[in-house]
Amino acid sequence: MPKYLQFRLPDVGEGLTEADIVEWKVAVGDPVTVNQVIVEIETAKSLVELPCPHAGVVSEILVASGQTVQVGSPIVAIDTDPDGPPATEPGAGTNDAPAAAAEGAPDAGAAATDPEANQDPDANQAGPGPEPDRDVEEESQGSGDVLVGYGTKPAPARRRRRKEAAAALQAPGPLQAPEAGPVTGEPAPAAPGGPAQSRPAVLAKPPVRKLAQDLGVDLARVPGTGPGGIITREDVQATVAQEDTATLTRYPGDDQPWLDGGTVAKDGRQTRVPVRSVRRRTAEAMVTSAFTAPHVTVFSTVDVTRTMKLVNRLREDRDFADVRITPLLIAAKALLLAIHRNPAISAAWDEQNQEIVYKHYVNLGIAAATPRGLVVPNIKDAHRMDLHELAGAIGELTATARAGKTTPSAMSDGTVTITNVGVFGIDTGTPILNPGESAILAFGAIAERPWVHKGKVKARWVTQLALSFDHRLVDGELGSRVLADVARVMEDPTQALVWG
Repeated sequence: MPKYLQFRLPDVGEGLTEADIVEWKVAVGDPVTVNQVIVEIETAKSLVELPCPHAGVVSEILVASGQTVQVGSPIVAIDTDPDGPPATEPGAGTNDAPAAAAEGAPDAGAAATDPEANQDPDANQAGPGPEPDRDVEEESQGSGDVLVGYGTKPAPARRRRRKEAAAALQAPGPLQAPEAGPVTGEPAPAAPGGPAQSRPAVLAKPPVRKLAQDLGVDLARVPGTGPGGIITREDVQATVAQEDTATLTRYPGDDQPWLDGGTVAKDGRQTRVPVRSVRRRTAEAMVTSAFTAPHVTVFSTVDVTRTMKLVNRLREDRDFADVRITPLLIAAKALLLAIHRNPAISAAWDEQNQEIVYKHYVNLGIAAATPRGLVVPNIKDAHRMDLHELAGAIGELTATARAGKTTPSAMSDGTVTITNVGVFGIDTGTPILNPGESAILAFGAIAERPWVHKGKVKARWVTQLALSFDHRLVDGELGSRVLADVARVMEDPTQALVWG
């Protein structure tokens, strides 16, 4: 007899309580092996690929892509004995598993093809669901092997753009009645190869039909409020507003990633995007930091001409051919040397225990701008690395962050952070501390400016540095000494030989 086991969303670390289902890597009926990646989730910190702890066949997807699910909630059911005799009753199995049998098993169709069953993140009851609406099923399945209710390709749930939906409405089919006149229409023909089905006539005037096509609305789903049940423009627009509360859309003609998952207003002038995952985590962290730790920022303008010469030499050095050399690398090394000379700045404030935690290591955070928002992974024990190792670590860290693959552990236990605002052409700023850290260095743009050098005004490469620190932990003297040491190394990198 088939044995169904539920895979529940695990705690991927760092006390996270929920995650968003981004993309399923498997479909119902697919065989899976132990440790095979079956789903990609997005936590408040990173994208995580989850491996399957069971071997067998996917019997049911319990949470649709795009939905948020709590840790511990079931997300998929696995038939661990697909070759066994079929169950005599839907719902037979173990672990309160859903009653979806392997593909081709008798009496499994009702539970396996209910598109609404997969849209409830808490759906974990065994047994067959209600009889599916064939029209909804045909629309959601498209063609080919699909996740039930997801569309032809396992992508974020219900994210088909409205212009594509409108194109699908241009030809009569099982989802649209052909126009038979200015007001009335004929019932849609039965789907090829399936039994004939009757659908009520669609009553709408040509301008209303054109509006529905432009908005990607199936008139068969629009309740008419006009005389005799005729569908009006207001009915179509009201349906759009209702569907947009549950449908992930984009502003027409605009594929910008920050609009992904948003709801477009009826007039198309606004898009509302739910605050979730990285953006929500960033907002919470910044508010907590800004209103908990008293920030102080000190500034320094530095002649970094010698640093630029060093960068150019290292780029031609064969020993550094396998890593990327940038001024940020030298700034990071300078900050590590400054912390080594002023170790008291590597600390954290423990409010609960009313203690200052001094850390005898430096996990150097690198603020990285990604399509998902700002993330701050850190390089563990960066103080132990030489220049080549540090360059490799920075390159790997930023590449992983931009790919959305940063793990929660890589974003925990940071001590000090550096943010390179200069890459955007910005001189400097007053950065907000990453929660739990004592200081953050903003590294500004490097530009040629007139500078007094050896008694003469010359064109020199100049940048501005800004160090924000937690004034509960760091006094003005300590913060100023740290920034002054960073500036000295940036002005003359040979100073590192003296301090190293």
